[in-house]
Amino acid sequence: MKSLFDNLSHEISRLTTRRYSTSFSLGIHFLNKSHHKAIYGIYGFVRFADEIVDSFHDFDKKKLFDDFSADTFHAIANKISLNPILNSFQWAVNKYNIPHELIHSFLNSMEMDLNEDAHYDEDKFKEYILGSAEVVGLMCLKVFVEGNEENYKKLKPNAMSLGSAFQKINFLRDLKNDFHSLGRSYFPDVDLNQFDDQIKKELEIDILKDFEHGYEGILKLPKKSKMGVYIAYIYYFNLFKKIKKTSAKEIMHKRIRISNKRKTTLLFVSYLKLKLKSI
Repeated sequence: MKSLFDNLSHEISRLTTRRYSTSFSLGIHFLNKSHHKAIYGIYGFVRFADEIVDSFHDFDKKKLFDDFSADTFHAIANKISLNPILNSFQWAVNKYNIPHELIHSFLNSMEMDLNEDAHYDEDKFKEYILGSAEVVGLMCLKVFVEGNEENYKKLKPNAMSLGSAFQKINFLRDLKNDFHSLGRSYFPDVDLNQFDDQIKKELEIDILKDFEHGYEGILKLPKKSKMGVYIAYIYYFNLFKKIKKTSAKEIMHKRIRISNKRKTTLLFVSYLKLKLKSI
């Protein structure tokens, strides 16, 4: 029975999300249950692609990535894959009519990470942000609007801004590992050997603009998805505030994180705010 395999695939995508990201797992938990399978499916796909380029250093990453990309579109076309992660993802893509150009854009950005010495100019940075973060937000938005193209078009710019803010925060959070371990420098025209508080402040101003625009979109989301997205926003915005309080020198030497206890507190406060309709 294919339904049994499909259910197993969704469970594996859910487990993948929970093992890799407690923060996104919390956010997904507060989405309407009808959206869980699709968002887990999207996250599992994104996570596996990211793992190939970031973690599998003892293997032929280019071949693994090329095979994964080809298998992705075969799965979507055939509506099945023996890779449970791709089977779960193709279900979400086909059910919610996720445009293939979003998937191509995402895979293009992941492929850019195969470059052993990635230092981006402004154009490459925008291309990378678009594919690695903004289009992932748009994939999720396709699920949230449930086929309402008018809502999708209206909320698209806000979803892209929110995805951009999240990714730029990831860059600052992971600056130490990306630069020292992977040889990557995403921010254009920034020499990380000379990274200081003034450069960090300029980056933070840009990120805040993305957050503000993204938040405007959260307020307009359907009720089914608003709480889950708001939880993710609150987590990242608090991570942003913690990074702002941390010196550039310290960021270059350690990964900044929010404790699980603090995450639980933020979750509780966010839940109350929405229930009291203060957002």
